[in-house]
Amino acid sequence: MTFDHARDRVMAIVGAGHAGGRAAQTLREAGWKGRIAMIGAERHLPYERPPISKGLLTGEREAQQCHLRPHDAWRADDIEHIVGAVRSIDAHERTLQLADGRSFAYEALLLATGGHLRRLTIPGAQLDGVFGLRTLDDAAALAPRLGAGARVVVIGGGFIGLEVAASARARGCEVSVVEGAARLLGRCVPAEIGAHVHALHERQGVRVVLNASARAIAQRDDGRLDVTLDSGDLLDADTVVVGIGIEPADEIARGTGLQTGLRTGLETARGIVVDETLQTSAPGIYAAGDVALFPSRFGTHHIRQETWHNAETQAGVAARNMLGAGEPYRDVPWFWSDQYDRQLQVSGEPALGVRTIVRDLSGESQIHFALDGAGQLVAASGFGTLQGFAKEMRLARMLVERAVPVDAQSLANPDVKLKSLL
Repeated sequence: MTFDHARDRVMAIVGAGHAGGRAAQTLREAGWKGRIAMIGAERHLPYERPPISKGLLTGEREAQQCHLRPHDAWRADDIEHIVGAVRSIDAHERTLQLADGRSFAYEALLLATGGHLRRLTIPGAQLDGVFGLRTLDDAAALAPRLGAGARVVVIGGGFIGLEVAASARARGCEVSVVEGAARLLGRCVPAEIGAHVHALHERQGVRVVLNASARAIAQRDDGRLDVTLDSGDLLDADTVVVGIGIEPADEIARGTGLQTGLRTGLETARGIVVDETLQTSAPGIYAAGDVALFPSRFGTHHIRQETWHNAETQAGVAARNMLGAGEPYRDVPWFWSDQYDRQLQVSGEPALGVRTIVRDLSGESQIHFALDGAGQLVAASGFGTLQGFAKEMRLARMLVERAVPVDAQSLANPDVKLKSLL
């Protein structure tokens, strides 16, 4: 393809991660013949993030296996990958300027800027041996430190922290997890499932410390680290991994004057606010992936999702809408987490449930169905061995996605086939 780079308007994508990469691919597949410029801060071409806390740390995966597509595919589609930062966006003139001074006139623009790691703000948080985990480069730096016998302290008992703990145990490390809340995965899954996850990690030899926060990290003369908890207790570590979540990277949107953040009760949900077509408050500008605050399928509120599924599915809808499709985004949230020989899956929005129906399966596996006040199925959360619940969870997910009216007794009875409820 031949473009006049001085005059051609470009389909611009700010963010070259999973969502940005898949959107660029979709633009070309959907028939866009003009320029596509994908701008990202990392040197890597788009890749998937789930292996970062799993296979890349255990050695079962290599970095090149995480890429969305082979490198030659981007070249064949003539998709420009620009490593750099955006300085400003003019939504009225439909132009953007890079930090290096280059500027583009865009036909449509996608913000797929993802998120920034939350950092500890305690003494010693910047010491060598203290790691965050978000990128391929982060995983490459951390993995060599996870040798047999190494002492690892993980700060944060969410999905990333627990996946790192499981990967480190698989490498033979001594692992402690420090969580500030009263239980693991408190914002994500029902309490009973959180208890199962807690018990699983303790059976695998992980020390779990709840209701505790790190107060300081200090380096000893021998190079090891002391992590001081607010209780005064000390944890000995060779490596500290901080897994306390991300903040949506919405600063360029705020600088552009786009609507960011929504007040709900006493809290403000962060992110770039979009409508059901994933368009922001400015015509021609869309947002997708970790940074997008989008309308829920289950009500009038907005939600934000930091998942593989969200990046994958929103990218396609946003790209087609950049070309004028006007397609609404209707996917139900879904994510999974692999830990040891167990998997956890959540479909829908468990926080909307006011009643829980537990379906016990074989092999200590369970599915927790959440119903709202009107009796509508709004979520299914499952935990267990893949053999024990993978098929059942797939059917449960379909029930949530299709908003199938369900009978509570049938959901609870494992002798009633979920497939029959569809």
